[in-house]
Amino acid sequence: MEKLYIVCIEDQREVLNSIVEDLSFFEEALVIEECESASEAEDIIDDIDAKGDFLAVVISDHVMPGKNGVEFLTELHDDPRFKRSKKILLTGLATHADTIKAINQAAIDRYIEKPWQTEMLVQYVKELLTAFVLQQGIPYKPLLKYLDKLTLFALLKQTG
Repeated sequence: MEKLYIVCIEDQREVLNSIVEDLSFFEEALVIEECESASEAEDIIDDIDAKGDFLAVVISDHVMPGKNGVEFLTELHDDPRFKRSKKILLTGLATHADTIKAINQAAIDRYIEKPWQTEMLVQYVKELLTAFVLQQGIPYKPLLKYLDKLTLFALLKQTG
């Protein structure tokens, strides 16, 4: 079975460590990659694609040196290889204009302000992972522990 990945992008190491720690629940079933820049993330997602694995969820900070999070997520959205990948913008410094751009151009799935609540971050990842798994046609039963049951039932009901 192909591997599922969560890629976390944050230029502050302490914050990145906190995100990864909060997502440790998923480590038994998914690979969690840590990136300190958009360029590092680009290399990792190219490797994920080259191996035939799945980029399920991307969590990106906005304000980073070089390419910012909205620019990175917009490019990811425009890349046909990752059309179904789910995107979260996690930031404390985005302006109203940045947020609108993230929604309209990057088609982010969730916007979370720093500081975040662990339970909320985990819940959003569960919901987005559930949607991703079903959209990709990945067998969901081995992943039930990591999926959101209400989202799963709603999506299964829609598909009939």
